[in-house]
Order: sequence, then C-alpha cells, then structure tokens
Amino acid sequence: MSMSANNNKKPEILAPAGNFEGFLGCINAGCDAVYLGGSRFGARAFADNFTDEEIVRAIKIAHVFGVKVYLTINTLIKEKEIEDAVNYVKPFAQAGLDAFIVQDIGLMSLLRDKYPNVELHVSTQAFSTGINSVKYFKDLGASRVVMAREMTLEEIRYIKENVDIELETFIHGAMCYSYSGQCLFSSSFGGRSGNRGRCAGPCRLCYSTKAGKGNHDEEYMLSMKDQCTVSILPKLIDAGIDSLKIEGRMKKPEYAAFVTSIYRKYTDMYLSGQEFKVSRQDYENLLHIYLRSQIGTGYYETLSSGEMITLSRPSYLGNDEELMALIRSKFIDNKRKRKINGYFSAYSNDSIKLSLFVDDKCVVSQGECPEKSLNRPTTKEDIIKQLNKLGDTPFEFDELTVDMEEGLFIPVSKLNELRRQAVKELLDEF
Repeated sequence: MSMSANNNKKPEILAPAGNFEGFLGCINAGCDAVYLGGSRFGARAFADNFTDEEIVRAIKIAHVFGVKVYLTINTLIKEKEIEDAVNYVKPFAQAGLDAFIVQDIGLMSLLRDKYPNVELHVSTQAFSTGINSVKYFKDLGASRVVMAREMTLEEIRYIKENVDIELETFIHGAMCYSYSGQCLFSSSFGGRSGNRGRCAGPCRLCYSTKAGKGNHDEEYMLSMKDQCTVSILPKLIDAGIDSLKIEGRMKKPEYAAFVTSIYRKYTDMYLSGQEFKVSRQDYENLLHIYLRSQIGTGYYETLSSGEMITLSRPSYLGNDEELMALIRSKFIDNKRKRKINGYFSAYSNDSIKLSLFVDDKCVVSQGECPEKSLNRPTTKEDIIKQLNKLGDTPFEFDELTVDMEEGLFIPVSKLNELRRQAVKELLDEF
C-alpha cells in the first residue's frame, strides 16, 4: 500500500509501563509518552505499579528524552477518599507530571482547580461514546478524551472534525467484552469491581449455552480477540487520532518495549511518505509476544460480529524466548543516554566546581576547596575517571573539560559527591 501522509499531524505513541523496568524499555523503544499507575487509585491494582519515589524519578528521566508521563488515577473515588486522592498526587504534580488520566467526574473538577498546570485526560473508563460526552468533558476542562474501545473509525473521525480536543484510542492488546467503566460482571459475581481496579476477568471463562449438568456447547463466548492494528495504522492516522495507546501494564517489559518499537517504526514509515508495508516477520513477532490465540482490529471497522470472539481458545500463545532475549538486550539492558557537556575546575583557595550543560540548561555545583598534595596529587585523568561514572543516570558526557591547578589533592569521595549533586540538579531542570 502506497500512501502519502505528509499533511497529517504526527500522532503520539503512548506506551504502558507496569513497573520501572518496563518504563525504561518503552523510553528506549521510542515512545512519545508513557502511562503508569501508582500505589493507589489506579484501574490496574494487580500490576506491579510504581512507588511514589519511582513516579517522581520516572517523570524526570522521561523529560530528559522529551517523553511525557501520564498518571492513571482512573477508579471511581469514594466520598471519603476524595481529599486523600487530591493530596496523593501533589508530589507528582510538583515534579512536572504531564497529565492525570481520570474517570471520576468529581475528581476531575478538583484536580483541574488544584493543579491547573497538569492536563486532564478522560479515561476510557468514563465510557465516552459520542460527541456530546466529548463536548461535556471539554467544558469540564479536559484536554483529551480516551474514547471507548467500541467506537468505529468513522465515529472517531466525525468527533475529531467537530470538537477541538485531543482524542486517544487503543490500538493493541487485550479487549473487554463490555463497555469499559460500565461492566459490573466481576463485581456482581465475585465482589471484585473493575471500577475499583480489581476486575477478575470472568469474561475469559468457559460458559455453556444450555441449562443442566454436563458439557453442553461449552465455549468462551464472552472472550474477545486481542487487538492488533498495525496493518490499518494509516487509517487510524488519517482519522485524526492524536494518541495511539498500547494496552499492557500487567504484561512483561519486553512486551511493552517491542510493541512500542513496532508501532513507532510503522507510524514513522507512513508519515515519511514511504510505501506502507508491514513485514511478515514483524507481524509474526507481534503474535508471539503476549497475544491470545486469535486477533482482530477491534471495533474500528467492525461494529459487532461473532468474529470478534475467541470461542475455542482464549489463552495466550506463549512467547518466543529467543525473541524475548533479543528484545531485552536491545531495549531494556541497553540503556538510552542523553549526551551532555561538562566543565570541572579546581584551584587553590577556591571551591571545586562542576558545570553541566545540555541544550539551554546549565547547572553549577560546588564542593570544598582542594588541598595541596603531600604525596600523590590528583591528576586530570583521575578526575575524568570519577566524573564519567554516571551509572544508571540518563546522561553520558559528550565532552568533559577539566581545568585545574597542578599539585592539588581532591578525595575521590568529594568528586563523587560533586558529580551526584550536579546530576541531581540537572535532572531537576527537566
């Protein structure tokens, strides 16, 4: 298929992060934004999720690479939890969080007033299926609506053409049988509410169509095929969708990283005006990374059909372990780094200084005054060796200049302390 999409706005590739390792994998794979959940109020209570400290760190690291971070607080909030929920997100807002993903309408209003610098994204749990609900959420202060998964492409296109707001849709991963946010199946049968992030997935079980004992036409009649839309990606982009969302916060980091890399590759291919053609190998690899035995494109082109159900086998196909190892090596173990420049100075009767530069950002950290060496003086090579130990930080030096007086002694511990302080200050600039 040969198409030209040069006039299209570049859509966001939004990746799922179930834990910090998965977050780093998505960053390395080229996502534009990451969505993640904390310890409370998220619709994936059984995911690993992030500690408060990890969320703040993730925000800083993501911003180093120009990636946005969205926090899911998309359960329905009880009256007694409202104040707690508003206070819970305060440190993340202060750290520069880009958006809240919210279902509860009351919480939306409170977050809008309390944290006006953080965008409001309406969760798919809010069950937005038409133009009037989208207009309502826009009036409430939302900058984006995550549409219900049951929307067709034409319905999405119509809303996009008539409401000035960002639209986000799911493009890959597991599908629900019922409308998100409207399903009470798990709650009614087992007391585990999907609207509180604790869905037990009863739609994945086997059911009989006949009353009585014995095996009578037992099938997985409520289990949806998993979604894979890479083959129709040009149609999604042409419909004006602003954010292409990958499902999977409860899946392994390898899944999130690889799926992100595939949609990154083919989105860029289409927008560059190249002939759009998904390679057979890429497609086959997608099928062997945590997808069920049958897949489809979801509701985009099919409003309702028995072809969307995995009647015979809803289980996962399993993973290609060799492929998983390659993904880990490429996207998870191989950390992405941002090039920075550094300038270190050390002179008698003056504090040692380390300046770090990247783009328009500059920080200067100071330590103690150096002493005259009694035995072996500290050399430039010694200093470069210690300052280059940036470890698990998102930085590496492109150029590091050392300007110093000869015959000085600077303890290694002081150089390490100066480096850590400077890196922390630089991260705080993002």
